[in-house]
Amino acid sequence: MALLRVRLKVVVTVTMVNVFLFLLIARHSGWDKGFQDNVRLATKPFWSKMMPSPGYWNLQQQILDFRHNPILANHSTAADLPDWLNDFLLYMNCRYYPILVDQPDICRDPPFLLLAVKSQAPHFDRRQAIRQSWGRVGLVANRTVVTIFLLGRAMAGDYHPDLSAMLSYESERHKDIIQWDYRDSFFNLTVKEVLFLEWIQTRCPSASFIFKGDDDVFVNTYAILKYLAGLSETKSDELFVGDVITNAGPHREKKIKYFIPESIFIGVYPPYAGGGGYLFSARVAARLHVISPRVALYPIDDVYTGMCLSKAGLVPQNHKGFKTFNIEEKYRANPCTYKGLILVHPRTPQEMIQIWSWLNQSDLNCQ
Repeated sequence: MALLRVRLKVVVTVTMVNVFLFLLIARHSGWDKGFQDNVRLATKPFWSKMMPSPGYWNLQQQILDFRHNPILANHSTAADLPDWLNDFLLYMNCRYYPILVDQPDICRDPPFLLLAVKSQAPHFDRRQAIRQSWGRVGLVANRTVVTIFLLGRAMAGDYHPDLSAMLSYESERHKDIIQWDYRDSFFNLTVKEVLFLEWIQTRCPSASFIFKGDDDVFVNTYAILKYLAGLSETKSDELFVGDVITNAGPHREKKIKYFIPESIFIGVYPPYAGGGGYLFSARVAARLHVISPRVALYPIDDVYTGMCLSKAGLVPQNHKGFKTFNIEEKYRANPCTYKGLILVHPRTPQEMIQIWSWLNQSDLNCQ
């Protein structure tokens, strides 16, 4: 028994010496070659110091600690950011909002082409012009076309008048409004993108192709259908085309609408299609839906879509028929200009109707 006690004392003593030497070496050595070598042992209680760790739980806890750190929360940089950006950062982890207005049966007959138009509640004239022109539903060139309008809420806090009764009437009459319960603003368009990707999978997974664009563009629906008819099956499956922008980065000038400071994003954007409008397949839509939860929300929706494409291993393809930065003024009044184009931005409601009437002239002869 005495021998057992002696052995136990020796083991305890050796262990304590080893721990002491480890602490001494850890504090005074020059470890600086990698992530694990930079680990510093806490000298204060467990919750008071963030320690880099490869452990999954530890990393998740560090994120929570960072998010709720009162010093960081009151950092002076927050006061230097525009109100819209502070608002985005506050809600950037919110991806799920209840749907207020839905059209669960709109894709009962599987459409070949789904035209999804980003709009806002007050834009009645734009939506009606689209319904009377390029967004006409039914059979177009022997293909089924369905149009929907994607809306959030126009908040009284943003000084919008109460248009809910008019919107309710419009929705009941046309049955093409999809609305979610979130603040509809330019820098919340990414939320609209995420919600729409979810909506497609639950309400319209049978659509073969999707065009998604703004409500101030003119779209040549005939040209889209003609373009799709000429695609091979392989190209159709992986289709994502638009006016692709490459080697772009955030604007650092505060006066610019797309201002993003270095405190928010550092780096170069992946290739992305201008948000005026782009065309993609149902298969790509499904892949974006799967990958979107793995990509942090970004306040510019077309850039965010480019990030999701990059994460999914896809590259958007440029198409010269997408003119998101308009065309030369001398060509704008020529009906034949629009016959070979897919999209032109921007256009007023009156111009949409006029251009559509040009394209439907039986005697239009373009050579």
